Amino acid sequence: MAPAERTRGGAADLLALAFGITVAMWAVGYVGRLPTVMAPSIFIGFLLVGVLLAGGVLAGRLTGRGWVGGAAVGLLTALINLLVLGSLLTGERPNEVAPSAALWVPGFLIASALLGAVGAVAGSRDGSKRLDTDRWVAIFARVGVAATLLLLAVGGLVTSKGVGLAVVDWPNSYGYNMFLFPLSRMTGGIYYEHAHRLFGALVGLTTVVLAVLLQRTDERAWVRRLGWAAVAMVIVQGLLGGLRVTGRFTFDAVRLEPNITLAVVHGVLAQVFLGTMISLAVFTSRDWRRAYAPERSPSRIEKVLRTTLVGLLIVQIVLGAVQRHLDRGLTLHIVMAVVVALVALPSGARAWVLHPSERRLWFFGHAVTDGTIFQVVLGLATWVATLSMDYSRFEVGVATLHQWFGAALFASAVALALWTWRFAHLQGTGKSTAA
Repeated sequence: MAPAERTRGGAADLLALAFGITVAMWAVGYVGRLPTVMAPSIFIGFLLVGVLLAGGVLAGRLTGRGWVGGAAVGLLTALINLLVLGSLLTGERPNEVAPSAALWVPGFLIASALLGAVGAVAGSRDGSKRLDTDRWVAIFARVGVAATLLLLAVGGLVTSKGVGLAVVDWPNSYGYNMFLFPLSRMTGGIYYEHAHRLFGALVGLTTVVLAVLLQRTDERAWVRRLGWAAVAMVIVQGLLGGLRVTGRFTFDAVRLEPNITLAVVHGVLAQVFLGTMISLAVFTSRDWRRAYAPERSPSRIEKVLRTTLVGLLIVQIVLGAVQRHLDRGLTLHIVMAVVVALVALPSGARAWVLHPSERRLWFFGHAVTDGTIFQVVLGLATWVATLSMDYSRFEVGVATLHQWFGAALFASAVALALWTWRFAHLQGTGKSTAA
């Protein structure tokens, strides 16, 4: 179906900004409330207001909707943030909402809309421009990648802290609806595990909205199918995360059978899901749609190297998950790390040495080579730190960073492989734009 015949996503700009602001606000709130940080609430509040105002400024500059667009972005952001607002409005008993919610919820929505409008007025003073729908969908896809990377960091902390079973039931949290679990009870390991569940819900919602946007705006059927495949994947991932705690479908918090094998599968699928999201970000980018035949096409050896690297990284991700959750296979994990490095370094280096004028190959080539070196250093630091087995801050931090950076390296390798095949295909066909 031709683009003109498809229903356009008129709200893609508002949604991209609202979800982007939400991800930024959740990152600020999460770090600020970490048990090891516990920043003053007023300081966190000022930062959150600043993020919302900045989002309003972007709405004023990039949507062409003026203060109305800023207000709409603020309101949408507030609606998404209702996922966490319930933790402040719960009553004394499970699933009881405090009477003050009748005032707090409307007040929160209005205040967020006003802040967005104020930011938009400030942002549009020097004029504004309106990006087309395809650009906004591409931006939304990148927001989805950012949200997924944030979720992986939060999940990595859960594993590094050894608190995967801190919340003993699912989908409830100690008998509370997950979205009404009181903030006052989010202490210690409970904070890490419950926050992981909330971030999972945010990523799930982001993925569904992205799939709907692709369905409404993208003329490529295979991209739309990949969007819905991501939705299916995130649903399965959520179920795996819950069944890892309960062992079976049940609301009984007493008769639980935690399953560590599902924890391993959950960790591996998370990285595969990230690869899917980065693929959608690549496919929806303006450069992919407008790609041209490069001056020097990637060679056959480059295609083989980068495809092989993605496969090797998947194997390494599995071995890493087994090591983190089951404390097995360290020697094999180290051997595979050497194999990955021997493939990754020349694969990435050839991209930025042989194709300096192709910015996508240059960027992701550097990301792979530099990332591989840093990841090896992190791996050695993690091995040294874990010898103590005392869950010190250094051990937890370096182990989580090693896991998270491995995910970022995998995402970079996927993007590099996709761009390599893209440019090689265009060189072979002589086409200058995406089909």
